[in-house]
Amino acid sequence: MRFQLSPEQRQFAATLHELLGGADTATAARAWAAGEHDRGLKLWRALADVGVFALLVAEDHGGLGAGPVDLVVACEALGYHAVPGPLVESAAVAPALLTGDRLTALAEGDLVATVVAPPEVPLALDADIAGVVLDLTGAVLTGAGTEPVPSVDPARRLFPVLATAAAGGTAFDRGVLAVAAQLLGAGQWLLDTSVAYAKQRRQYGRAIGEYQAVKHLLADVATQLELARPLLYGAAVAGGTFTRDVSAAKVMAGAAATLAARTALQVHGAIGYTAEHDLGLRLTKVRALAGAWGTGSFHRARVLR
Repeated sequence: MRFQLSPEQRQFAATLHELLGGADTATAARAWAAGEHDRGLKLWRALADVGVFALLVAEDHGGLGAGPVDLVVACEALGYHAVPGPLVESAAVAPALLTGDRLTALAEGDLVATVVAPPEVPLALDADIAGVVLDLTGAVLTGAGTEPVPSVDPARRLFPVLATAAAGGTAFDRGVLAVAAQLLGAGQWLLDTSVAYAKQRRQYGRAIGEYQAVKHLLADVATQLELARPLLYGAAVAGGTFTRDVSAAKVMAGAAATLAARTALQVHGAIGYTAEHDLGLRLTKVRALAGAWGTGSFHRARVLR
């Protein structure tokens, strides 16, 4: 089967990149990590205005009635620009769980939702600013902790919430698909930034990108990202094999993004370790997302079954 994004989907992706490219998402992410949400929520409203949170909501609730491919297009852009907040939970998972006025409010961007699904999603992302905390049955949960649990990604503020509903089902698989798309987007940013840096950073009178060893490192990343992308979009169009395919996509996207992160750090050298460089935002995000909504071993086991 030959698959291509439609002109409308390509335009949607371009709109998101234009919006987020001029929004200083790095500053918003750093403020979010410090518990200051104003910048991030302003960005949330802008994303709602272009329909990100309405994608999987039916038209009779003010949504767009779109499908998983559109979700992947959006989440890949969100991952590329390191947008903070419970994006996966609100855009991908909650539309399958909410009903009535809450669903309409979600589509319009007036409701921020987060989800907990133990054991794979044991903590609620950004429960302190979410208007509703859900489990995978759609039950509304209460009693979120007041202090976040430390995360390798400071912009992921995780809170303990008592829940018993186990991970699984369509809502869970949509969350996995969205995280895989974020990983691929983050990996692409890491590659693009590393290529640009290799062209302008000079050692011994030459740009480091002219050295064969650096070229090979970057080529390996490009190859892994391109191998992961068909699995991701293949999962988005899958029917009866959706669960298997989203798990395969998560494994491959996680591996490709992890390679991109490791290579980006090698190419950038010491500057990549500094808190001031935007590279660090993606390094920690990739590390966190690789285990979010199921670890690699969990998803390999699902593919095997």
